[in-house]
Amino acid sequence: MEDIISSPVVKQAIINNSDCKILLDQRKYQNKFDQIQELLGLTEKEKALVLSVNKANDPDKNYKEVFISLGGVLSKVYRTEVSPEEYYAYTTEESEKVRVHQYAARFGGDVRRGIAALVQELHENKPK
Repeated sequence: MEDIISSPVVKQAIINNSDCKILLDQRKYQNKFDQIQELLGLTEKEKALVLSVNKANDPDKNYKEVFISLGGVLSKVYRTEVSPEEYYAYTTEESEKVRVHQYAARFGGDVRRGIAALVQELHENKPK
């Protein structure tokens, strides 16, 4: 974000050409969000929505939230939930990535089959 804010040319290009704004969790910028708000031309209501992303997620569900503003007319926070297979295919959690690679190794390095086996095992061992 710093490189965008510090470059006047890039900053103006983004603002002038972006009717759609999509923001993920901005907690790490919470203390300097006023700069981001000004840069993106967000209203106070939109700022509150952006800063609410992922703060009250249901612990029993595996999803993330995303803020989307369409031309400043429609601004909402949406839940994005993927299948367990998609989750394990794209996870960035190191322990989960290691586990996926271990399962893939059982199938000669076939990640798709490894993920399928991992998800099936998790489903079978899930408390009912």
